[in-house]
Amino acid sequence: MSSPDAPPASDDGAQPRPIAEQRRGAWKIVISVVVVAVALGGLLWASTREGAEYYKYVDEVLADAARYQGKRLRVHGDVVEDSLQSDKASLRYRFKLASRAPRSPATIAAEFHGIPPDTFKAGAEVIAAGVLAPDGRLLADKIETKCPSKYEAK
Repeated sequence: MSSPDAPPASDDGAQPRPIAEQRRGAWKIVISVVVVAVALGGLLWASTREGAEYYKYVDEVLADAARYQGKRLRVHGDVVEDSLQSDKASLRYRFKLASRAPRSPATIAAEFHGIPPDTFKAGAEVIAAGVLAPDGRLLADKIETKCPSKYEAK
């Protein structure tokens, strides 16, 4: 006859594990799942901190410029006609980005140092990535241009 605290025997005659041992096994599983979840969460948090940057349109940046000063931004706009100034010897480019309709009209000054894409020109639709300076200029370290319509199917 078995003790009253022991679980009943299974149909195949094998003795089941004691309840204390079953609980230890369950706790090991719970602790393992928590450790893995915390590790994955920490890895995700650490990997997104440095690479995180806001993607905004010109009018959104100017609407709350103080909020974005000193932060990484990707600003989408069109290069204003006659605003592009370049010094090819030092690879410095100054230009203005403007929002396009139906967005609110807005313009922001930008500077870029480096080699721009071949399609970077006045009137081009661009995304300039960089930091918003205290004086409101976008100091870009990367420029991407949208492919011109000549590459689209007719």
